Amino acid sequence: MKSYRKELWFNVPSRRGFVNITPQVEECLDESGVSEGLVLVNAMHITASVFINDDEPGLHHDYEEWLEKLAPHEPIRQYRHNDTGEDNADGHLKRQVMGREVVVAVTDRRLDFGPWEQIFYGEFDGRRRKRVLVKIIGE
Repeated sequence: MKSYRKELWFNVPSRRGFVNITPQVEECLDESGVSEGLVLVNAMHITASVFINDDEPGLHHDYEEWLEKLAPHEPIRQYRHNDTGEDNADGHLKRQVMGREVVVAVTDRRLDFGPWEQIFYGEFDGRRRKRVLVKIIGE
């Protein structure tokens, strides 16, 4: 069995944003030489997410509004976590909702997606560099 590991780095210039990272994950798959197996992609920061969905701007806008209703950034003092001097409690909650990681099957050297599926990095406390781990195992 083969094993491959790579860290992808992102620096979203705003507090929140979504980045389609499917091309970078496909590049990792090519580098790995794995033709049948699994790809794990996970955010290595507690205010960031990795998830699978459609790459459609209206959906991304809807996510932004929905997440802000679920866990509004302001007022900052509404969160006990922010009593430490932080201002990112909402980012922790948004990450919890959107998830830490995804696993995708690899078949014939390709990500085995359903229609419209893409992998996204979700940032909820940006303006600094953060990592995403890509781990691939298989034959």
